[in-house]
Amino acid sequence: MNITHLEHAVVTLIAQALFGLAFGNWFIGGVMACCWWMGREHAQAEYRWVGRFGQGRRANMPWWGGFDPKAWHMDGLLDWVIPIVVAIVLYVVSLVIGA
Repeated sequence: MNITHLEHAVVTLIAQALFGLAFGNWFIGGVMACCWWMGREHAQAEYRWVGRFGQGRRANMPWWGGFDPKAWHMDGLLDWVIPIVVAIVLYVVSLVIGA
């Protein structure tokens, strides 16, 4: 785990807490933050696919290019898996304390 993963987790917790405190819905706050990271990492996988297999042209990428496992790596996966884990933990904590 590197500092980027921790930064993503902290940003997720802040967004989730702000949404949870403002609107009382800790679940939606966590989902929104996690979807942000998932979309960001998917876009980066698309760019990697274009660079490796699409001769640098986005028009050469098929619709499934961003889902191709060859375009993903562990660092990219952890960039959205770790925020999901911390969002789930904060959501459970909010249920336990009754926030």
